[in-house]
Amino acid sequence: MPRPSAAPAVTSEPLAYRMRPRSLAEFVGQEEIVGEGTALRGAIEKDQLRSIILAGPPGTGKTALAHVIAASTQAQFVRLNAVTSGVKELKEVCEEARRMREMFKGRTVLFVDEIHRFNTAQQDALLPFVESGVVTLIGATTQNPYFDVNAALVSRSQVHLLKPLGVKDLLLILERAVSDERGYGGKVSLSREALEHIATISNGDARIALNALELTVMTVGKNISLEDARKLFTERSKRYDSNREDHYDTISAFIKTMRGSDVDAALVWLFKMIESGEDPRFLFRRMAIFASEDVGNADPRALQIVVSAWQAFELVGFPEGEFFLAHACVYLSQAPKSNAVTCAKDQTKERIRSAPSLEVPYHLRNAPVKAMREHGYHEGYQYPHSSDGGVVRASYFPIGMQPLDVYEPSDRGFEKEVAERLAKVRKILR
Repeated sequence: MPRPSAAPAVTSEPLAYRMRPRSLAEFVGQEEIVGEGTALRGAIEKDQLRSIILAGPPGTGKTALAHVIAASTQAQFVRLNAVTSGVKELKEVCEEARRMREMFKGRTVLFVDEIHRFNTAQQDALLPFVESGVVTLIGATTQNPYFDVNAALVSRSQVHLLKPLGVKDLLLILERAVSDERGYGGKVSLSREALEHIATISNGDARIALNALELTVMTVGKNISLEDARKLFTERSKRYDSNREDHYDTISAFIKTMRGSDVDAALVWLFKMIESGEDPRFLFRRMAIFASEDVGNADPRALQIVVSAWQAFELVGFPEGEFFLAHACVYLSQAPKSNAVTCAKDQTKERIRSAPSLEVPYHLRNAPVKAMREHGYHEGYQYPHSSDGGVVRASYFPIGMQPLDVYEPSDRGFEKEVAERLAKVRKILR
């Protein structure tokens, strides 16, 4: 019986660490930021870098780019990790940079990984050194820098947003790891399909792709097929935290996609959240709001559908409850859209704030006793049901407020009928 091929010897350094790019020529992806002719690439090549903040998901090249800069700059390069470095260490590094500048006209590039984890005191301590140019800052963060990094630091830096890597980029990284001496030096063989599978399930993260390749080689050996890769990795890597940036980005994408009436993409965002453990009641709450905010009277049944689906979910729960979430999502996505209710609400609140009075007119006031009616309360009120059309010419606005049309129905869906009826009513009222 043939023995399985032995895997290459394991080194102490992970494959992802060994395969970090050594130059811009080896850096893969992020063409909009460091491609030929970009400002950042020119600054790195000329060693004239100014403070930057690199923001993006894990495995997109933030730390790798910092190491490329470290290898190409003539400046002193210092790395700090925001998780393990305190104010004291930060100040010591910055004071040393000041001495180098004053005594030798030397420059210092300071790389702070996970800069969003620096607290307010640490970021405030760093600010004057960045502002005065004592250090050139490279900050890396997986969070939104406009929310999680000191606004003053952001304003003194160029922010570059890195995107998840495409499958094509990840394939190039994996192929290089297989052939390069720092990786496997051509001593392992993977089918193209196996590499594509690893690249696809890595969710745009080069570190995950390289770790997956390393685990596959350690587990299977030198010759790896698509079936081998599938056995080890059946699900796509997920990046979703229910109380951090990707949570807000994904729910935003979900709402905007339903508003754009793309039912297919909306289902993708919905099930990304469901499979990442999102609270289904949060999803139903957002869809209930959407039913009024973005559909409104263009389809009055939309809110009923969402509420009914929500109630059904409470009775059934997961996993069958996915049907009700999908049902509501599909209905809202394909429904005609109108924000007329939203606009009417906002306009009404604005008019209330600027109104000279919100006093109820006497003819609209409650007059439960005879004495009040004798003093004019209720006088002039016309009972609409006594008219043929159920509408009478009258003023229903507060005393001193001029009549205004705040609700303007669209011509979409059921709201087209509402618009026609409302035009007739307003013609009588006004």
